[in-house]
Amino acid sequence: MRGKRAISSWIVLLVALHAIVIIAGFFAPYDPAEQDRKSPYLPPMRLHFVDAQGHFHARPFAYSLQLREGTFDQYEANRARPLPLRFFVQGPRYRLLGFVPMTLHLFGAENERIYLLGSDSYGRDQLSRFLYGGQISLFAGILGAGITLILGLCVGALAGFYGGWRDVLLMRLAELFLALPWLYLLFALRAFLPLAVSPLQAFFLIIAVLGAIGWARPARLVRGVVLSAKERDFVRAARGFGATGGYLLRRHILPEASSVLLTQAAILVPQFVLAEMTLSFLGLGVPEPVPSWGNLLSSLQQYSVLVSYWWMYLPAFIMMPFFLGYLGLGSRLQEYGEPYKIGK
Repeated sequence: MRGKRAISSWIVLLVALHAIVIIAGFFAPYDPAEQDRKSPYLPPMRLHFVDAQGHFHARPFAYSLQLREGTFDQYEANRARPLPLRFFVQGPRYRLLGFVPMTLHLFGAENERIYLLGSDSYGRDQLSRFLYGGQISLFAGILGAGITLILGLCVGALAGFYGGWRDVLLMRLAELFLALPWLYLLFALRAFLPLAVSPLQAFFLIIAVLGAIGWARPARLVRGVVLSAKERDFVRAARGFGATGGYLLRRHILPEASSVLLTQAAILVPQFVLAEMTLSFLGLGVPEPVPSWGNLLSSLQQYSVLVSYWWMYLPAFIMMPFFLGYLGLGSRLQEYGEPYKIGK
């Protein structure tokens, strides 16, 4: 019972985090590609409830920022210009879930932009870019993991159930993929693809590359489950009654691999999100101006950004709950699944 409760808690956390990213247009105050060249590298604006005169405000507000005298990139709060935070305001048009046109946003400020996570070199809102970028990176990780698990399931089931030369050939191929360093293999595969591609083409190319490199480990795990399951009494009885190989796999053997596949999914998604981020960080993934978590951090390659603009690190820290959620779920699934398989 405790294991199920822990799994449910991790699932609820991940569902909540993904829901925020899925409806990013509602939570993001601005268009992620909208530039404000007058506000490059603007630091995050703090929210206040008490003003400079000591008066309490029920509505949170932030002070607008202005350049400090004698500097070109140092800002200070203008306490004469508070920006009240307003909720459920009209703003830039977006499509909810990709289909429903809407202009309603969770929060915003009147007559001036408010940057809760600061801005980048083009004056684009970092919070909006993080939320929209999560749609690209998380979807790439989930879809890439799905392709990998389907390939691993097919290869592992074929090798384990039929055995013989198929098993030898497929497992030697899997060992080859396991021996290759995945990061360099990812770079090698991406290097053969054209660099000048549209954001949509780059996205699907990344998914295809991710799905093609990670199938070996799930295939070996599925093969082990199939080898064990096909020797059980109820499978032998079904075979004795004339059940076909396809029926045995579909009804009796492959359901035994469900816990292994779920655990692998929880482990592979953050790995593939990180792989997409690596490609985009190095300029080989989704190109600008489309945001992804990788190109959101690409400015950190510049030494001046590293030492001068600390808020450019913030997206990396905000991503951590997503990774911890998947890894925590994978750990709980593994703990819950092992006793179940042993006692079965």
